Amino acid sequence: MGLNKVIVASFKRGFEEKCFQLITESYVSAIETKVIKLNWDENDITWELHKCIKENPLRLKWRIVTNVEQHLPKDDIEKEKGFAAKFPRIDLRLVTINSSLEYEYHMEAKNLKEKDSGLKRRYIDTGINSFVTHKYENGCLLGYVLEGDLDKTVNGVNKLLKRDERELEFLKPKPYHFHEKYYESEHPDDMVIKHFMFDFTSLSSA
Repeated sequence: MGLNKVIVASFKRGFEEKCFQLITESYVSAIETKVIKLNWDENDITWELHKCIKENPLRLKWRIVTNVEQHLPKDDIEKEKGFAAKFPRIDLRLVTINSSLEYEYHMEAKNLKEKDSGLKRRYIDTGINSFVTHKYENGCLLGYVLEGDLDKTVNGVNKLLKRDERELEFLKPKPYHFHEKYYESEHPDDMVIKHFMFDFTSLSSA
């Protein structure tokens, strides 16, 4: 049984790494093609990144299926008329099946701007807190920085967390081989949330 747990953990970690490589390569591709506009909604940007993932040959090599706006079924919802519409939806889902193992990885995306405290608050309330409360599981957050300085934007998120007396949950930069602007935050019950900040400010909104 112990060996099986080790195998499953290794499988999940390997799949997570593949997901990170796919999403960061899609960001690089989007920057190079300059297709994304700064006035887009976050769902628009996610759809474009998803398109880049689907076109990445590695996705087929690794046998990964991906889709956007995926419902996440919950056992605690009473099954009466309309119950399916009440399931939470994650922005991006990646799934792999290997032998007898199947694993899903979820990515929730939020637009961010340096001087928009409302967007930063939303990043906390409907992003971070959705993982802390287990509304979303097995996943990470994607921050789409559309205006201003990325580092100052992240500092702004941390200032709001400080205002909420959640200093221990600050986003902290971590070295990561796939992406420079990568952060982690620690939360109750030994939870660690991973954050990928994608800077789109170099792109024209025209």
